[in-house]
Amino acid sequence: MRYLSLLMVRLMAKPQIAAIVTTYFQNSHADLIVSKFAEGFPSEDGLVPPDVNIVSMYMDQLHNKDVGMQIARDNDIEVFPSIRAALTLETGSEDHWPTADDWKEGDLSVDGVILIGEHGDYPHNERDRRLYPRRNMFEQICGVFSGSGKSVPVFNDKHLSYSWDDAVWMYNRAKELQIPLMAGSSLPVIRRHPELEHELDTNIVEALQIGYINSYKTGLDSYGFHGLEALQCMVERRYGAETGIASVQCLEGEEVWRAGEDGLWSIELADAAEAVIDQKQTGLRTDNCRNPTVFILEYIDGLRAASLILPGHLQGWGYAAKVGGGIDVTSFNTDDGLDFPFGYLGLNIQEMFVTGVPQYPVERTLLVTGALEALMESRYLGHVRLETPHLNLRYKPYDSQCIRPRNPR
Repeated sequence: MRYLSLLMVRLMAKPQIAAIVTTYFQNSHADLIVSKFAEGFPSEDGLVPPDVNIVSMYMDQLHNKDVGMQIARDNDIEVFPSIRAALTLETGSEDHWPTADDWKEGDLSVDGVILIGEHGDYPHNERDRRLYPRRNMFEQICGVFSGSGKSVPVFNDKHLSYSWDDAVWMYNRAKELQIPLMAGSSLPVIRRHPELEHELDTNIVEALQIGYINSYKTGLDSYGFHGLEALQCMVERRYGAETGIASVQCLEGEEVWRAGEDGLWSIELADAAEAVIDQKQTGLRTDNCRNPTVFILEYIDGLRAASLILPGHLQGWGYAAKVGGGIDVTSFNTDDGLDFPFGYLGLNIQEMFVTGVPQYPVERTLLVTGALEALMESRYLGHVRLETPHLNLRYKPYDSQCIRPRNPR
């Protein structure tokens, strides 16, 4: 009877999750994701209570407007001084620290990890890329896993790293330790208007995503990822699945418009994608946008695609693709505010923690990570076209659909 009682308690217990974050202030990614695991996930069905518990947290930097400590106090989340301690739920003392003779590492004591290496006081390099320590944090997480002889699911916010080599290391290490790994942002799981999900093996001939960036120094790095991810989550469902990217080129300024006239990106698709975005200025994009950017991608299987970035002209995300004899179009609707998109991102992360199965392939994020690095390199080298043989990444999208709103707005 006692054994059965203990078993029932274990079966009824919610998975325990550790949050590893760079910093935590209002509307930071830590706040938009971790706070919902404590307070509930906004959805079209109302506030969905979490099925997991955040039990520990590590913050790399304490922001001058920190809210993480208060969130932790309000929700009985213990804040630990190291990543190791947050995962083992053990910490040292004055008499017991890693230099002590009787020191023991401790075993993994959580059922999942949220890794948010976004925001914080970190330098950027000459390529305008913010040097967030995602690989370093993930490596420490993996150290606890390998030392404990077991692994649990990990979610990594946004791209894997600013470095392709680091991203590949993270991907391979996850495979080696059999870590269920999911990564990315909220765009693939937010409301689409009109509703569009390509059927698997759709004959996509050409595709274009349209979006914007914020004006801060590394805005192209940060928001460029969003545009590429929105594009990739659609085109990966084409005939033959994903084959990888053969070349990339980043263009800026007047060269963007000339490239459109020369057919390097489709003006027809840009018009279609722009038409479904509500938040835009009246008039022509060529007049409103003084510093446009376009990411041009050529895929190994011949697909031509582009991500067109138009700050000052619009604020939103659109997608259009030539499919058969027509054009499929949708917008990734951000009009619901920040809570709703991150609510659905949280629901998908939670589903992985509960089932042990990522909601979408991490290879998508790996490919976008590599494409973004190559595009920022193209920009740094004078907007040259770069061949990308290292991005010959093949994968198949999942047949099952992730959790996202389906009702019309």
